[in-house]
Amino acid sequence: MDSVVELEYLDGGIVLVTLTNGKVNALSGAVVARIGEIAAELTAAPPKVVVVTGGPKIFAAGADISEFGGPDEAAGITERIHVALDALAAIPRFVIAEVSGYALGGGCELALACDYRIASERAVFGQPEVLLGTIPGGGGTQRLARAVGASRAKEISITGRQVKAEEALRIGLADEIVPAEELRDRTMALATEVARGATIAQALAKAAIDRGLSMSLADGLMVERELFVESFRTEDSQIGVRSFLENGPGKAEFLGR
Repeated sequence: MDSVVELEYLDGGIVLVTLTNGKVNALSGAVVARIGEIAAELTAAPPKVVVVTGGPKIFAAGADISEFGGPDEAAGITERIHVALDALAAIPRFVIAEVSGYALGGGCELALACDYRIASERAVFGQPEVLLGTIPGGGGTQRLARAVGASRAKEISITGRQVKAEEALRIGLADEIVPAEELRDRTMALATEVARGATIAQALAKAAIDRGLSMSLADGLMVERELFVESFRTEDSQIGVRSFLENGPGKAEFLGR
């Protein structure tokens, strides 16, 4: 096991990535580097689904402030975090953030880099960098705005306030909230459901959405057409169509190829 980030391969093709960097799970240089390494590993040999989690009270705090300095240090920090979180976001599988407690600063940015966020009722999100006289530097200004809208992202980033679970769900910062004692069960239930699906088609759907968000609607629709055709080159598409015609919807047993 790694000292700052643990990587565990579970049954059914589920991979669990757990931040274990002390009490606050600060995104130190070592943590960021390890996240990047894990993302590269999971991109080269994709599992069926990925779950990213942290501690029961603190999912992940922000960057390690003890590593801060002047502009030169800031340039290195933001580049390293962007590279690592971009790599995490680009894993060609569904990536679920399981958020039990505080996800502030870089921790919020880590959760936003995942495809879906399940939070406990005691989870708290926020981008408090402005309280240090800085701004989010790990993708927060961009991914937060895409999740909750520009106006709300500005308000959260400019006040630095904390967003509790109920509000996070309401504005789209969290996708589900559950009682703390049910968080792991719900996360694993969703991960298991996804893992049973047509993983190549899932990856193509994720790629179509992510690529389309950076394009015009017309260009995004062209990407969708391209990847729709690509999905029919998979063995799973043959299995799914045949199963539907013979047995009805939702009964196919996919192979992930």
